[in-house]
Amino acid sequence: MGGGGDGGADGNGNAGTGGDAGADRGAKNGPGPDAGARTGPGSGAGTHRAGDEDGRASAPAGTDRPFAGSTGDGGTDRTNTAPDRTNTAPAGTARRRGPVVAALMLGMALAALDGTVVATAVPQIVGDLGGFSVFSWLFSGYLLAVTVTLPVYGKLSDTFGRKPVLIAGIVLFLAGSLLCAAAWNMASLIAFRVVQGLGGGALQGTIQTIAADLYPLEERPRIVSKLSTVWAVSAVAGPAVGGLLAAYADWRWIFLINLPVGAVALWLIARHLVEPPRERRPRPKVDWPGALAIFLTGTLLLTALVQGGVAWPWLSAPSLGLLGASAVCAAVTVLVERRAVEPIIPGWVWRRRTIAVVNLALGALGLLMVAPTVFLPTYAQAVLGLGPIAAGFVLSVMTLSWPVSAAYSNRLYNRIGFRNTALTGIGAALAVLLAFPLLPYPGEPWQPALIMLLLGAALGLFQLPLLVGVQSTVPWAERGTTTASLLFCRQVGQSVGAALFGALANAVLAARLGGAGDLDSVAHAPADGTPDDGLRRAVAAAVDLVFVGAAAAAALALLALLFAPRRFPVLKESVGDGVQVERR
Repeated sequence: MGGGGDGGADGNGNAGTGGDAGADRGAKNGPGPDAGARTGPGSGAGTHRAGDEDGRASAPAGTDRPFAGSTGDGGTDRTNTAPDRTNTAPAGTARRRGPVVAALMLGMALAALDGTVVATAVPQIVGDLGGFSVFSWLFSGYLLAVTVTLPVYGKLSDTFGRKPVLIAGIVLFLAGSLLCAAAWNMASLIAFRVVQGLGGGALQGTIQTIAADLYPLEERPRIVSKLSTVWAVSAVAGPAVGGLLAAYADWRWIFLINLPVGAVALWLIARHLVEPPRERRPRPKVDWPGALAIFLTGTLLLTALVQGGVAWPWLSAPSLGLLGASAVCAAVTVLVERRAVEPIIPGWVWRRRTIAVVNLALGALGLLMVAPTVFLPTYAQAVLGLGPIAAGFVLSVMTLSWPVSAAYSNRLYNRIGFRNTALTGIGAALAVLLAFPLLPYPGEPWQPALIMLLLGAALGLFQLPLLVGVQSTVPWAERGTTTASLLFCRQVGQSVGAALFGALANAVLAARLGGAGDLDSVAHAPADGTPDDGLRRAVAAAVDLVFVGAAAAAALALLALLFAPRRFPVLKESVGDGVQVERR
């Protein structure tokens, strides 16, 4: 989730890869701009080239080119050095940055509104097209396509630039939307949702990467918070928009409404996002075998996780076959990627301690987020007796506190560092998640709403410092791949969490109800919203256990962060002799 501000161009210098025996590893810590870590124009002898514990060092002077626009740091041009190449970050001037941010928010709205709007109109879609037994693939197919393409788009944006990848993603998303509106049966609609997802993967990763390119470290929390606000508004407005369109128009308008929004975003990006011209270089090689191997591995694994325990038992031949095939494909993917000249998922994503640890922490975040987003609405309706709109409000308060907390997180991480801020956030989230099972039965609606408000505030302190911190440790030419790896791990965590917690909840229900039903079926019965006390207690016990599982995921994230460097090696730009490292 992510927000904005309007200042200078990107302030994160890029460093080349490789060791540097003379690197200065003692860059100064501290909040805010550090005069001792920057170099003014014309400086020379006092400038140090710094590496970090990941084995990276600054690129030699003369291989970088300045950003378009000013920096707000005494008028000094900010430079950005890519490893072994001369391409620089696509920064617009201050005049152009406002329209670009508007385009990013519109693009994020396309992805954010998609799931909530479609979910509201499922009864109308099924009534028109049929296919009730497979309608869940309207969501699973989209999620699968987004997840497996994130690493591919991340690498492509580092290779060819952000602008062409984002434009291609918006076009593909809009084409999928138009096709969905023209679907003639459920099978065609599911196939076209996959096409939408192929574009959605480009939207999610590339938008976050461009936001990091456009804003310096000190201003980046505001742009990430703006993007987070888009998700918050979508969570509240999406069901209402979907319900209105389905009730008073036609469910096909749910997809057609994407066209004007996407067209405006496309026009703003094409007109206002400026990437500096690149020097002529040999045509880069794209690792298409690796992309195909990643796509197949992710498809098989996510299909097993999504359908296991739903379409077939976990220990059945389809589940075991899909899991086994995904393991074989994963082994083949590793072999293909190790031999590739420009692999889609480079080995350094897991060799660099900072990135690897944050990948694991955000995977745990995806896991724990399943508890509130998937199971809390069921709890609110089946246990508290709320209607769908009121149940949605109980959840939506989390999306209100999250961006506010994220927007002000820089005041904390500038003082105590990225890792310690994230530890504070996930520690608070762990306590909040453990408090949920202690709520009285049946309780009042304000009680879980307060839990969600506190959880959103805690997770805002957790996710944003990690995202901003890791993006600031890599050069521009690695930022797309790095951002995509973070989002990919979070998406996989969500898929694992949905499968794991779904099985856990259904096991509790089976034990309490004598083996009858699962969470999805019993949560909507009876239709009048007043289930008997035994059913309510069973659902409450199931959701309580899910929140305990989410707390365990938070504990895993906290444990992972303990292995992160105390101070992230943030790259600092210098006009004198390459790039320096400031530890935060």
